[in-house]
Amino acid sequence: MNYLVAVLPDRIQAETAYSALETENLPTSQVHILGKGYQSADEFGLIDPNKQASKQVNKLIYWLIPFGFLAGFAFNLLTGIDILPQTTAFANHLIGGLLGAASGALGAYLIGGGVGLTVGSGDALSYRNRLNAGKYLIVVTGNEDLIRQATRILRQFEPENIQGYTDYQTG
Repeated sequence: MNYLVAVLPDRIQAETAYSALETENLPTSQVHILGKGYQSADEFGLIDPNKQASKQVNKLIYWLIPFGFLAGFAFNLLTGIDILPQTTAFANHLIGGLLGAASGALGAYLIGGGVGLTVGSGDALSYRNRLNAGKYLIVVTGNEDLIRQATRILRQFEPENIQGYTDYQTG
């Protein structure tokens, strides 16, 4: 499936572009307007960057916390540092492991969340920001010929941005 996303500055231009696509016999079921008064980013299925960040954090937590615990335990075992001098050596090793696990959790949250938020969402974050700024998106889905035809039509309206995408997972 191919996608074409055009960013238009206001509702009037978005409606005019939609009408032009309709006049050129593009199937209206494959042309969508996103913005105030039309579909929202969530209704259309635009990736939510916060959900992507959360998924990335959860993936990292499963291996960073145990790895952090083992690394903290081993570090304390090898160095023999007394974290709490009144406790036994084994208790100090466990505390070192717990501090390592906490470091792993912090790393998962900061790195996984930051990477998931900025990279995991692709261009969805910038499109959501444009929608929040009051701009409108025209999204056309279909085969390559339909996307080429829509590109030719939409370029007449001088969109702020026009970008094509191919989703290889859906065909």
